[in-house]
Amino acid sequence: MSSPMIYELRKPSQIDPNKTYPALFVMHGIGSNEQNMLSLVEGLEDKFFIFSVRGHLSQPPGFSYFTIQGYGKPHREVFDQGIRQLTSFIDYASNEYSLDHNRLYLLGFSQGAIVSMTLGLTLGNRIKGIIALSGYIPRFVKEEYKMKSVDHLSLFISHGQFDNILPFEWGVESKEFFEKFGAQVTFQTYQEGHTVSLENQQNFTSWLLENLEK
Repeated sequence: MSSPMIYELRKPSQIDPNKTYPALFVMHGIGSNEQNMLSLVEGLEDKFFIFSVRGHLSQPPGFSYFTIQGYGKPHREVFDQGIRQLTSFIDYASNEYSLDHNRLYLLGFSQGAIVSMTLGLTLGNRIKGIIALSGYIPRFVKEEYKMKSVDHLSLFISHGQFDNILPFEWGVESKEFFEKFGAQVTFQTYQEGHTVSLENQQNFTSWLLENLEK
């Protein structure tokens, strides 16, 4: 089976053929690429199969998972297709590699956080945890998407207080939305703009490793 998306794989140096491993699916921001996110997860390949997934749309100087028609408004059909392709990629990786299907994680920044949280809602408890850095949930996802139970889903949601690209309030709304449906949410704020600080990286890494043991 060929992969529905281009990706970069990092994995433990010593693979036990009789074991399965947790997986971390990493999604980048608009105009970026699969290489850009790897520095944020450096060292985690000791424990995870890490799939850094390239957006399927050209968005110079890089790529994207969807296009935007207005402020906080993705093009619906393009967005839907992006979610379908990412879902197909998760299916592909789950079939092709020795993954522990009970320990699948998503990590995304900006546009990557938007698709990660959407996938959390559509895949539900199939996902164990999500790290959503500076994103939001589109209105049509909240109102029209068929959502699955998230009562066993854990999230680390972070947002910069001075984010001038995606407002801080959108991060708060994401936290409240997931909590409303029973998900376990850790919400962290930083005195930053639209970026991932070293403190943010350290915090989500600690959260991820702790959640992995639950």
